[in-house]
Order: sequence, then C-alpha cells, then structure tokens
Amino acid sequence: MIEHFRNILIIDDEASMRHMLRLVLEPHNYRVSEATNGIEALNFIQKEKFDAILSDIRMPDMDGLSFLNQPAVKELEATIIMMSAYGSIDTALDCIKRGAYDYISKPFKPDEVLLTLRKAEERQQLRQENRQLKSVLSQQQKNFSIDHIIHTSSSMQQVLQLVKAAATADSPVLINGETGTGKELIARALHSESGRQGQFLAINCSAIASGLLESELFGHTKGAFTGADREKQGLFSTANNGTLFLDEIAELPLELQPKLLRVLQEGEIRKVGATRAEKISTRVVAAAGRDLKEAVNNNQFRNDLYYRLAVVDINLPPLRERPEDIVTLAEHFLRELCQREGRAPLQLTAEDKKQLTSYRWPGNVRELQNYLEKAIIFSHDRLELPPLRLRQPETGDNLEEYSLKLASQRLEQEYIRKALAKTAGNRTQAAQLLEISLRSLMYKIKEYKID
Repeated sequence: MIEHFRNILIIDDEASMRHMLRLVLEPHNYRVSEATNGIEALNFIQKEKFDAILSDIRMPDMDGLSFLNQPAVKELEATIIMMSAYGSIDTALDCIKRGAYDYISKPFKPDEVLLTLRKAEERQQLRQENRQLKSVLSQQQKNFSIDHIIHTSSSMQQVLQLVKAAATADSPVLINGETGTGKELIARALHSESGRQGQFLAINCSAIASGLLESELFGHTKGAFTGADREKQGLFSTANNGTLFLDEIAELPLELQPKLLRVLQEGEIRKVGATRAEKISTRVVAAAGRDLKEAVNNNQFRNDLYYRLAVVDINLPPLRERPEDIVTLAEHFLRELCQREGRAPLQLTAEDKKQLTSYRWPGNVRELQNYLEKAIIFSHDRLELPPLRLRQPETGDNLEEYSLKLASQRLEQEYIRKALAKTAGNRTQAAQLLEISLRSLMYKIKEYKID
C-alpha cells in the first residue's frame, strides 16, 4: 500500500494559483499551507514538516531557484515539485540538478498535479522500503558476526581468531569439517567481517545436477542451449563485491573444476554460450565435508584447484572434541527455541548437562539443535530430554581405542549400514537420511567396502 502524502506547502505569488491548487488537493485528503515567496516558505519549513512542496519559479523577493539553493531546503526530506509558465527543458533540468523531484509547466490540468504527487509518493515509499531492507540486512549481517558465534572452548576461539585475520583479505578460504559443525556460519562470519558491500550467496554443489550447475554458477546467454529463452546472471555475477559460499565443494564435477580455477586465478567468468569473459570481484569460500586431499589422491578433485582454494585453511572441530561448548550451545538454543515458540524459559538441570556432555553428537551442532527442538515439543512445565545413547568408556591398552579418526570411521560405517537397512538398500533414500550427497555415499560405501 502506497503511503499517502498528508502535508503540502504551496509557494506561489499568485493567489488564484494557490486557491486553485487548494481546491484540487484538499478533496484528496491533502492538508495545504500557503506561502507567497521563498522567504515566507523558509519560515514555514522551520516550524513544520512537509511531505511535499509545490513551488513556482518566478516570484518576488526570493524566487524558486534561490529557494532550492538554501541550505535548509537541501536538508529537507520533502519532495519538491517546481512550477512555471516560462519554462523550458533547460529550466526543468536546472531545477532537478538543484534538488527538485519534478517540473510541471503552467498551465496544467488538475490531474497532472495529482499524478505527479502519486508518482512522488511511490518513489518515497520505495525509498523507505529500501532503507528498511538495508536496516534488516545490516542487522542480519551483525547476527552473523564473530561476536555472535556461541562458544567456550579454546579450539573454537582459535578458529575465530583465524576467521578474523582472514576476513579482510580477498584470498579464497577452505572450511573443513563434519556435517553439522557450522561451516556456513563460519562462511557468513567471514563475509560479515570482510566489509564487502555485495551479497552473501550460498550453493550446495551436490544438490544441483551437473548439467545445470554450470549455468547456476556462471549464468548463460539467450539461446545458449535448448530452453535458454533469456539471459541469466550466474551466482558469481550476482555476488559481485560480495561472497559466494560453495558448500560440498568435493562434489563439484571434474569438468567444471578448470572453470572455477580460472575464476580464482583471473577474477573473471564466462557465461555459458558467451564469447567474452567479464571481470568480477567475488570472494570464494568453499566447504568440504570430507577430506579433499584424499579426493585429490583418488583423482576426484584437481590438485591445482585444491591448493588455490586452500590459501586459508580453516578446520572446524566436531562437537565431541569440544565438549565444553555443549552446555553453552544447548542453553543458547533453549533460549532461542522457547522465545520462538512463545514459551516460558526452560532450564537444564545438572543431570541434563551430564547427559548432554556424555553423548558423542555424531551430527554435531545441528543434531544438538534438532534434539533440543524435539525436547521442547514434548516438554511441559519443565524440560524433559529424550534418552540418548551415552558413549562407552574406553578400556584396555590398545592405542587404537583412543583414535578419534578410527572412532569416527566406525561411527560412519555404522550409520551408513543402518541407513541402508532402513531403506532396504535404496542408496538415494539412504543418502537423504544421512544428509549427504549420493556421490559421497557411493564413495564411502566403496571406501568402507560395505555390501
């Protein structure tokens, strides 16, 4: 709904013109004030706020152009529309250069004035919406700053120090970490701290078919392929002067990897079907849920692209390796979830904290958040945590029992077998249950030799 101007000042030395404009405007719910020249108008604007000003150009004492030049007028938010019977295109341009919104030649029809005001109201509404949108985006960006990342552990403190140090550079960043550790949150923090004015955009490289991914990333020209009925901007162009987050980068098809390498080396992209490249200034932050070096060794990822991406290498520790963060995160999620559901705050008991810190959290922070959301749904006056399978204490002297890497691999194998059993061997459905790509699942089945 367009916000209607309410308060209008008419500046004209002709009483008949002022009277005519009053008769036109007041039936449309405009409140009208009158001044005979620029000096009188200055007195009005010092005492009252106006949404719009209709001003003649030729007037005694202070004409319309002189009025536009006054410092007090230049600071006004009011929309100024000039009127004259002696105007020309040069006069109209001169008025607009001095800060007027529009120019109307006398004599004019009443509908002309009303239409000009309506256009000005639409413009003002767009400006207000733009300011509100910028305010919302600014607040969202602050919410992703380093200061808003919940942590207690020294390992996460080291990660955030590295994020802060790398934020203002233009170099690519590679974030390594298990599913659910918060890789996108770290990518957003990098963007928030970078000072870049462009957008933050994210894409999961495993979620889009390889045939469509090139167009999604780089864009295409009209007629580049069947169905390309118009030109399309790719994510690299849309995120120009901002940040593009490439999640699951290990799943990027081999045929697209040289094109990404060129973006990183030359700072330019070429749309599908285009004959010329275009320069961009998009920072690339990539994330891998599995070991990219291993993918390189298996000829699934280009060696040169890996080293170009890993100029800054950030490793996010899984939640089980920073148990001191578990209770801090849980209390934060409880506050957020209770507030979102409009419920009274729920508190963790000492027994709750012990239960949470005794669990391995294979799904990491995401699993913790989802677990607490489920707990709140089934809780009433007090928090009731669903049972968790606690991790078993290590026994014996075998050093392999202390290996986090081996333990993680065993856990992965167990979950993959369970998912395959649950879906009667349907690998696509199993990948969905495990929240990984089908390609990743096939790789792990082969790696672990799962029947």
